[in-house]
Amino acid sequence: MAAPIAVAIDAPEIETAARWASAVAPHVSTLKVGLELYLRYGPEIVATIRGANKVELFLDLKLHDIPATVAGAARAVARLRPRFLTVHATGGSDMIRAAVEAAPDTRIAAVTVLTSLDEAALEAVGVRGPASDAVRRLAVLAVDAGARALVCSPQEVASLRAEVGPDITLITPGVRPAGAERGDQARVATPEEALAAGADLLVIGRPITRAPDPGAAAAAIGAALRRARATAS
Repeated sequence: MAAPIAVAIDAPEIETAARWASAVAPHVSTLKVGLELYLRYGPEIVATIRGANKVELFLDLKLHDIPATVAGAARAVARLRPRFLTVHATGGSDMIRAAVEAAPDTRIAAVTVLTSLDEAALEAVGVRGPASDAVRRLAVLAVDAGARALVCSPQEVASLRAEVGPDITLITPGVRPAGAERGDQARVATPEEALAAGADLLVIGRPITRAPDPGAAAAAIGAALRRARATAS
């Protein structure tokens, strides 16, 4: 069974993206295409990394604009059949609802608070109080507007699960195997910790794609998750 991991295919060029996708696809459920790669290659990158791989597509574009513009963008990419499409929850209820209505066969995933932001950074942009409070407020707003998935740090997963119930997919970036560098992530956890907290899909990039053998790295993390689940049960 494929591990509940979305590998962030943040490659500098399309050939590397294709190689990484082919290597990790047998071991994970999902491949994630981010903004930089999509802007560079457009729909071609989706076709390239999908290939014959039986994996789901996570299109991480973090749409954030007026409702009509976001609806048009969501409609444009819905034809690529992504399983998930991200929008910023801070765009508000009307914007989220517009995305949901424009892409009915795609799970709109609302990004609550970026995992690169700590509480000092949030205060600098006018968000008061603990990050966890901001995440909770945005999560409730997004789900009420029709979002069926939320993106949050591993540190907020347990509280959000209690808040939104079992039917909302919780996606967690900021996942780093023990001993891995944090990179630009501020609120992090290990894959085992994130899964135990209630995450449904773990976003992992550099610890897999920058490994000498990305396929082996993905397989190893997947095996560790299976062992953790077996121990917990």
